[in-house]
Amino acid sequence: MNTETISIHTDYIQLDQLLKYANILATGGQIKELLAEELITLNGTIVTEKRKKIYPNDVVSIGDEISITVVKEA
Repeated sequence: MNTETISIHTDYIQLDQLLKYANILATGGQIKELLAEELITLNGTIVTEKRKKIYPNDVVSIGDEISITVVKEA
């Protein structure tokens, strides 16, 4: 599994923005297919909203391939 850590300056980041920022998606529209196939989880729970708020210490996973931990930049 590819594990990444992403630092954010804000209180949260939207799921579609996070995946674009992490270079997982080229456009926000590509997230629809991943959501429809229930491949994205947030802290182990399937996500169905593309604009789901992701907070520091949250872990977003895409299938068994990618895991992203969000941290607050100091």
